[in-house]
Amino acid sequence: MSYLEDLFDLNGKVAVVIGGTGELCGHMAIGLAKAGVTVAIAGRDQTKADDILSTIKATGGNAYFLATDLSEKNSLTELRDSVIERSGKIDILINGAGVNSPTPFFEIEKEEFQHIFDINLLATMQACQVFGQYFIERGEPASIINLGSISGLNPLSRVFSYSASKAAVHNLSKNLAREWATQNIRVNTLVPGFFPAEQNRKVLDESRVASILGKTPAQRFGTPDELIGATLLLASHNAGSFITGHEMIVDGGFNAMSI
Repeated sequence: MSYLEDLFDLNGKVAVVIGGTGELCGHMAIGLAKAGVTVAIAGRDQTKADDILSTIKATGGNAYFLATDLSEKNSLTELRDSVIERSGKIDILINGAGVNSPTPFFEIEKEEFQHIFDINLLATMQACQVFGQYFIERGEPASIINLGSISGLNPLSRVFSYSASKAAVHNLSKNLAREWATQNIRVNTLVPGFFPAEQNRKVLDESRVASILGKTPAQRFGTPDELIGATLLLASHNAGSFITGHEMIVDGGFNAMSI
């Protein structure tokens, strides 16, 4: 095994990718599988999962789908136990489920606001409780990667509830990183910039695209595959052993740009 292969070695690891039926986390799941990780994809949409699973199996990877109600802690507990029963252990957790809305601020209803926080924040928090308890009891190195957002760092117009919920995910991740660092559990936030994912297409009209690209030094959107490298770094306990509480930004320079 070469130096780089050893540094990023993930062979034999097991990952749970919550939200792995989505565009971004689906590619993260594919990347992990290509690196030798057994991937359990958790979500609600079997059809979307089948597309991801087909891609993984075509490359010789190992993955399976488990239907999960992210809003219910009991369902997350069942997910954890099912993966342990099927794969023997869990080493990596990715929390990537998310919903968005372009509702203007004065028109946001309590129900919509609560729904976005339930999926983006509460489900992440409960998954960290369920899987974090297992990681602590197991006593082996583990990695939790929570999907944040560039809007969690710098508020964006037209996505008020989403921005607030993702900012809370960033804060939650830092708190857990501080709490669990001595127990070899690393918690980081992967922060995508602008990718053409499902939850932001509804707000990407022509003027907004022009505004985004004007503030992005790379002058383009990211592609889902461009999240894989950061995922492998944060997942690997060799390469990323001292990285915790970090917000890893993958945005083509958007966050570094002012005028």
